Amino acid sequence: MRSLAISLCLALAAAPATAETLSQEIGRTGLAATEARLATLPAPGSDELFALAGLRFLRGVEAALQLRWQTGVRADWSELPILRLPIPENPEARAFAAADFTTLLTRLDADMEAARATLGQLGDQPFALEIALRDLWFDINMNGAYDPGEDMASVAGLMGGGRIIGMRLEDPVIRFDTADAAWLTAYTHFLSGFANIALAYDPEPAIQRVLDSSAAIYALWGDTPPPNALDMMFGRQVDRIAMVLFALSNTPDKAMAQNAHAHLLAMIRENRRFWSLVAQETDNDREWVPNDNQVSGLGIRMPPGTGQRWQAVLADAEMLLTGELLIPHWRFGAEAGINLKKMFETPPPVDLITWVQGEGLLPYAEKGNRVSTTAWNDFERMVSGDAILFAVFLN
Repeated sequence: MRSLAISLCLALAAAPATAETLSQEIGRTGLAATEARLATLPAPGSDELFALAGLRFLRGVEAALQLRWQTGVRADWSELPILRLPIPENPEARAFAAADFTTLLTRLDADMEAARATLGQLGDQPFALEIALRDLWFDINMNGAYDPGEDMASVAGLMGGGRIIGMRLEDPVIRFDTADAAWLTAYTHFLSGFANIALAYDPEPAIQRVLDSSAAIYALWGDTPPPNALDMMFGRQVDRIAMVLFALSNTPDKAMAQNAHAHLLAMIRENRRFWSLVAQETDNDREWVPNDNQVSGLGIRMPPGTGQRWQAVLADAEMLLTGELLIPHWRFGAEAGINLKKMFETPPPVDLITWVQGEGLLPYAEKGNRVSTTAWNDFERMVSGDAILFAVFLN
């Protein structure tokens, strides 16, 4: 009996504790370590493949946030994805260099491609993966620890006064399933499209030009305080606008512009596939983007018909990208507009004067049906004015 008792004690001591979930592993070790482990699995299951794709997507975002933290780039680039996300302040940030922006975009595009490759391995395999929102965090300050302000909810702006997009939830958990792979694929195409458009205009020289001129301007200040607060209020914004306008004045790279065009069309196709899959779901179990009969694990209840109205918005966007609908211009009358497809095929530099006056867009102008704002206005009315918030969420 004594021998049996000893053996039983040894067996209990050697027995593993309750198995750690993949969500808990992410919360404990972070995105990079969990991704590295999953990438070495010889035969990953469908839930592990989706997790690996999701982690590669999030790692792309994390790398961009880390570069911002290193260089002190603030969340005032409200026009650009990722650059507008709030992150903790770095009191010892190094100076931002023009090459940093190219690095950020190139890395982001590569990470989106890696995520898509994994989603390609997953294919249409069914899966179900539960992820607690609290377990998702970005190691923004690169110290390997889960620090305040690094959680997904804070960075993505999901939290506000203890609420998540208007709904109070103590500990939201999402049960990702097969349809969500299409949603994720669509989002990778969106970010790759953004990266390729930005890189097509070769922004690095424009950024360097503004950095150099700003340094020369501030050198003129000497030791006397400025007579007003205009630079403090608007200086950064003016510099940022100058960077964008200088870059857009370049003749863009044709191949990159065409890559961006292909990504945007793929985004719409994958988004349409997502809605066709989610419409077939009959469960209501902590959904990510729900159908009319479901509620999101975030507590979001979609107005009836959300999917249908959003698809109408994307249908207009698709017809713009394919040239079936034209963009109205105030000078081109009621029977003509701008063919966006042609602009991606032979991308022009942006000249605000000739674009507003019309001359610079004449090579892309033609007679045909023009897009209307009906679909967007219907969508905006349905979501009670929160169209931008829902557009970002729905992709």
